[in-house]
Amino acid sequence: MISFKLNGREVRAKEGQTILEAARDHGVRIPTLCYLKGLSPRGSCRLCLVEVRNWRGKLVPACVTRVEEGMDIVTHSERINRIRRLVLEMLFVERNHICAFCVSSGHCELQDLAVELGMDHVTIPYRYPGLSMDLSHDDYGLDHNRCVLCGRCVLACAEVEGAFTWGFQGRGIETRVAPDLGGAWGDSETCTACGKCVQACPTGALFEKGVSTAAQTKRPEVIIEVTERRPRV
Repeated sequence: MISFKLNGREVRAKEGQTILEAARDHGVRIPTLCYLKGLSPRGSCRLCLVEVRNWRGKLVPACVTRVEEGMDIVTHSERINRIRRLVLEMLFVERNHICAFCVSSGHCELQDLAVELGMDHVTIPYRYPGLSMDLSHDDYGLDHNRCVLCGRCVLACAEVEGAFTWGFQGRGIETRVAPDLGGAWGDSETCTACGKCVQACPTGALFEKGVSTAAQTKRPEVIIEVTERRPRV
């Protein structure tokens, strides 16, 4: 076991645990978006940043940073909350997140985070990129306007379904999730139509066809349910 400070309290954690896992074990919530239990952590969204005071106040992503002996961790402060709010604003303005017309409105993790962090407006100009939708699949659709590039669909497809259909295409602000290194989803030769990527998606970027505004509900917990039921060799 490892001893460390968490928001001023002396606590303990198992060796090898991440800060996020240890915090959750002690009832401390840290906001996350790209993290999903059952998938490998990526640390890409940076919403789970916490401060390690005895590392000269260094900010580290809680989902991929392992707890070390003697750490002095702060999960919530004015500084951290301000940075999380800024990160969230940048996610909103990069694409076209118009909640009033989204199939996942009311069931969206990005929207929930905005409420949690008190973000009722943004202070950064919207980019309003001209992004397309892919409705070529028989059962599902992809709306790049709602995508936050969290990578959960990529990991769910690779690590849980084993199809390796999804990947990233392009660079920087031109990055997109794409099936089979590009092309239409409906033409994919690897997609099994299992829907795990849709369930893992935290926003309305991946959705089931035939659902109306605010009608798309998801069960991201199905990812951990599937992995826990599999026999271990």
